[in-house]
Amino acid sequence: MIEMFMKPKRAERRPWEMFFVGLFYASVSFLLVWGVFNKDSVLGEGSGLLMVIFTVMCCLPFMYYIIKLEEGKDIEIDDSGRLIKEHSKALYALMWMFMGFVVAFSVWYIVLPDSAGQNFNFQIKTFCAINSPLHYSKCIENYGVPIGTGAATGMYHFSAIFSNNIYVLIFTILFSLVFGAGAIFILVWNASVIGAAIGIFAKGSLTNLPSGLLRYMVHGIPEISAYFVGALAGGIVSVAVIRKDLQGEETWKILQDSLLLVIIAIMILVVAGLMEVYLTPVLFY
Repeated sequence: MIEMFMKPKRAERRPWEMFFVGLFYASVSFLLVWGVFNKDSVLGEGSGLLMVIFTVMCCLPFMYYIIKLEEGKDIEIDDSGRLIKEHSKALYALMWMFMGFVVAFSVWYIVLPDSAGQNFNFQIKTFCAINSPLHYSKCIENYGVPIGTGAATGMYHFSAIFSNNIYVLIFTILFSLVFGAGAIFILVWNASVIGAAIGIFAKGSLTNLPSGLLRYMVHGIPEISAYFVGALAGGIVSVAVIRKDLQGEETWKILQDSLLLVIIAIMILVVAGLMEVYLTPVLFY
């Protein structure tokens, strides 16, 4: 029932409402894992992943129908400029939902610090592997890393960040091609990792939440929006195959639109990478 909480057409008209939908989905998933599965000695070890899976389960119907809606626009609209404008409505809705995920995961990490190590166990491991690879074991033990280590500067770091982001984009596109709406798993996972990172930064105080959100969302918003654009590109083709719309003149229109979305996603990642390397360290280090 809760997985159909919001209809795609309403989400495109009032995208900000998706923030509260994302907040609700992530909170329900967290509380379900925290209250039920953490009690199990075996399933409790996978709490971080279960939390992501339950959030994905809530989102899958919405993701499928919004991609289906966007694929229908490819057939109805010939003008590329107008088509991109129409796709941007879905992008806004998805970004608001993503922000809801991030805020929910961050708040629960801060509010329940004693259980954070278990509920976000996979997320903390990922965070430590990225931010403190040389002191990974100590980072895991402390459930966080010192703020300000590893500030990225220079074109070498930009190349490393950009190549990693391109890898994630490719994986997102392939995932959405094969599974349709399946790319939402990658995006929810990223939201949970960012939420854990913000929780670590906040050090148990909700008053630090706004600065933590700003710290990671300055470059995070364009970066995640690029992944959503890629997910739309792959999902549109996937839905077109399912609906047998890749026939005749419609084939080129759909493929052309998907290719244009991929190009836009890459351009956004370039901007996001430059912001992460040159802007974020200036503002927060």
